[in-house]
Amino acid sequence: MKIDKEIIPETAVKEIGLRIAQKRLEQGITQVDVAKQAGVGKRTIERIEAGFDIKLTTLVRILRVLNLSDNLNELIPARIISPIDVLKNQKEQPKRATKRQNLINSKRTWKWGDEQ
Repeated sequence: MKIDKEIIPETAVKEIGLRIAQKRLEQGITQVDVAKQAGVGKRTIERIEAGFDIKLTTLVRILRVLNLSDNLNELIPARIISPIDVLKNQKEQPKRATKRQNLINSKRTWKWGDEQ
């Protein structure tokens, strides 16, 4: 089943659980082993595979155990900034003092005894 915008959230969670179970079985890993490596209880693995809600952090742990955590980048892609955008957004650094800065500095007069 394809997970898309038409599918209701509960069905999507159930499908994700089924996919996790499938990947676990393909890799020949028991629920107990996944639970131990992820630092969660076996019941948590049973629940996700049955389509129940779990914490997002728990999902990430399980995906790491199953070597699927790289796929999280596809879930919410990082913003890609082109080099041109970086250059456009950079403020140009002054190469020398402007007349305005010189005027501001010249208004302050130095007197004998002033410590700087």
